[in-house]
Amino acid sequence: MPENKVLINLSNRHVHMSREDVEILFGKGHQLTKMKDLLQPGQFACEETVTIKGPKGSFEGVRILGPERKETQCEVMASDAFRLGLRELPCRESGQLDGSAAFEIVGPKGSVKKSQGLIIAKRHIHFDPASAERFGVKDKQVVKLHAGGERGATFDNVICRVNAAYALECHLDFDEGNAVGIGNGALGEVIL
Repeated sequence: MPENKVLINLSNRHVHMSREDVEILFGKGHQLTKMKDLLQPGQFACEETVTIKGPKGSFEGVRILGPERKETQCEVMASDAFRLGLRELPCRESGQLDGSAAFEIVGPKGSVKKSQGLIIAKRHIHFDPASAERFGVKDKQVVKLHAGGERGATFDNVICRVNAAYALECHLDFDEGNAVGIGNGALGEVIL
């Protein structure tokens, strides 16, 4: 891969679950079932899906991503806000949930109302330390990402996330990918 290029993969709406909420939604002692590994080490898509509800609408079949987390959160796209009945949703880094939107999750054995945790995920690039050094970026640094092609565009405000547990990969959501006509496996140019 060229020195300033990064693999882009697109995220659909999904949920990260706490142990407590897994048991409420799927039953006591239930363990999430791995369907397939994701590019980020240790991360996987689960067989289990849930329904997420907002004040006026819902989405069924929302995939759970594992492993379990300390706190439940749901990441959706900006275009999902209208269907859920929300005027606006906060755009946040994963895990930054204070003041985020309330929502309900429905599973086969129960439901849980969350007072926060519904966000639009900020676009970001995962860097392992060696890749971060090669690109000349630091953790939490904000860069631009150019996605080429006939409908190409440059995305501002892309967060660099550097950790030894990461693999080099950029995450945009499907709204962003569709806007510039790219899919999973596209390459983007990091601009400092």
